[in-house]
Amino acid sequence: MGRYENGERWYSFAAFCKKEFGRRLYRVALNGNMTCPNRDGTLGRGGCIFCGEGGSGDFAIPYEGRPMSREDFVWMHHQNAREGDFIAYFQSYSNTYGPIEKLKLLFEGALEDSVFAGIDIATRPDCLGEPVLLLLKELKEKYPDKFIWVELGLQTIHEDTARWISRGYDLKVFDEGMRNLNALGIPVIVHLIAGLPGENEERFLESVRYMNTVGAFGVKLHLLHILRGTRLCELYEKEPEKVHVLTKEEYVRRIALALGNLDPGIVIHRLTGDGPSESLVAPLWSVDKKTVINEIRSYMSAQKFEQGSLTSKPE
Repeated sequence: MGRYENGERWYSFAAFCKKEFGRRLYRVALNGNMTCPNRDGTLGRGGCIFCGEGGSGDFAIPYEGRPMSREDFVWMHHQNAREGDFIAYFQSYSNTYGPIEKLKLLFEGALEDSVFAGIDIATRPDCLGEPVLLLLKELKEKYPDKFIWVELGLQTIHEDTARWISRGYDLKVFDEGMRNLNALGIPVIVHLIAGLPGENEERFLESVRYMNTVGAFGVKLHLLHILRGTRLCELYEKEPEKVHVLTKEEYVRRIALALGNLDPGIVIHRLTGDGPSESLVAPLWSVDKKTVINEIRSYMSAQKFEQGSLTSKPE
């Protein structure tokens, strides 16, 4: 049996919530009508090669900073939830890329709202300039009873892969963003993708192990999805030999090994990603998230390891 909640073999978000808050919290994905420097022409057009039109926020609901209620989002999936059991998750595009006045309006609106226990801001490390950091510091001091988290889409530590996916910033930019946020006492959740073209199992694990050195509060582990309307999909359809789509067995092994190589204190916020079914081209097996997670659990049990128990890839 694992050391975590309910005998689990990794430090799940649910276990973290029970430990810190005494109850489960639920993210409400919000769209603050942002854009991204990798979309508006500042760095590039179209975003990262795998990014769809929704900017990774295909299920997000519009948000303008006003108080929210049951009717505003799908509360029906969480019948036992109460006010204060939700997280305002600013998900779509880069949510610190905009006028400071707008950011303050949106973030303060959510922090003032009794529906939310705190806010979770998805962005890029190159969108964390001094005005943004000062705003985050101000909000942290103004709302001591609410939490502020930031999510950074690193995806990989390897510069050649970063160029291939058109990420638009170097690893040193990520490192600086982590240092600045850690200095403010703002927890950071880092996104990593398994199955990026040109990255074998070991290269992926190198990115995973890097999380143990940078002060990451949490990690979201994703599968590379191929979505219609993306440049990755165009390449996959024209030259499929250049884009290896992970099998379920390959993904399960990589994620299990990733968990084994992560510090046991890092919270696992996600083990696989959501791809909109209407635009998902591959891999189609990924739509059954419950089965994927169960197979990760079974693999780890069979190998007799858990989060943090590995220092190198088993033979």
